[in-house]
Amino acid sequence: MKKVFLFSIFLLCGLFFSQILPSTLGSTYGTFASISKWLLFICLAFIMINVGREFELDKAKWRSYTKDYFIAMATAAVPWLLIACYYIFFLDTGLSWENNLLISRFAAPTSAGILFTMLAAAGLKKEWIYKKTQVLAIFDDLDTILLMIPLQILMIGFKWQLFVIIGVVCVLLIFGWKRLNSLNLSQSWRAILLYSVCIVAAFESVYLISKALMGQDGAIHIEVLLPAFVLGMVMKTVHNHSREEERASSFISYLFMFLVGLSTPIFIGLETGGDMPGWGILIFHVIVVTILSNLGKMFPLFFYRDRKIQERLALSIGMFTRGEVGAGIIVIAMGYQLGGPALIISILSLVLNLVLTGFFVIAVKRISQSVYGVKE
Repeated sequence: MKKVFLFSIFLLCGLFFSQILPSTLGSTYGTFASISKWLLFICLAFIMINVGREFELDKAKWRSYTKDYFIAMATAAVPWLLIACYYIFFLDTGLSWENNLLISRFAAPTSAGILFTMLAAAGLKKEWIYKKTQVLAIFDDLDTILLMIPLQILMIGFKWQLFVIIGVVCVLLIFGWKRLNSLNLSQSWRAILLYSVCIVAAFESVYLISKALMGQDGAIHIEVLLPAFVLGMVMKTVHNHSREEERASSFISYLFMFLVGLSTPIFIGLETGGDMPGWGILIFHVIVVTILSNLGKMFPLFFYRDRKIQERLALSIGMFTRGEVGAGIIVIAMGYQLGGPALIISILSLVLNLVLTGFFVIAVKRISQSVYGVKE
């Protein structure tokens, strides 16, 4: 639980410094922000490669995963749509509906790494709840990444660049499926960090070159989420749990959460000018958004009727956990210059959910242990 706590602390520290550094650094802030942005996307690529490495399926039995995928897709879609509707109808965000759809997508992905560790430590690794949570969480993240493509299309409009993006996505997905878990690549943290730098450099170069040749409207911008995830998919999974690997991965995750907070536009003081609600109203919205996002994750409770209701409840609560992937969606939203109350509420809701993760994990453990009769 220390890791989840530190996620929250680093995100809040980044949020704090985002409000004071622009005025403190003055004219040098632009250079600092550019370096921070590059580091941010390298950390995001590193995290998504590791998420892809967890994507292990038996391709010969792909039909057996169909039900799980659609349940995971709905489990990602319901909280997302609930938050989007809340932002559109109950919060004066000043954003168009497609912008609200993008910024509310942070509520969709589940980050189950902490949950897997805790369930395994509780002796539940061989039980249904552990195996099913693992499948749904990975599909949940995959669906989140794939749905970012049509959302990106909504953002850029119907342009010829759209066909380039779709073509790249199709090639990546075909390559990922055909070479799933087959490439013997080095999987040390240093190697994965090098892959991350290469991915960010390659796709940022495409963006900068196309922008230089055709202007901002003609730029081709492909997010690093899918390329990094696919690279992780095609690696032959090696589970390296050495202390050095865990420390390096944790450090990069903490740095990423700090940089997410650091990228936040200035909002303190805006509430006095009417652009931002007061803190009391802001906190109310954060609580409502957090409740809605977790209620939406209860979707699996209505399926798997061959299992006990306690198992389905534990599975649903396990899907409450959020983390780096949700933060990555917020980063992409900020890349489209989205801000205002919706952005701040989304970040603070993510922080609140991280703080509550300990309670979610304890609830899942206790329910699961009561069902399976496992003692710690």
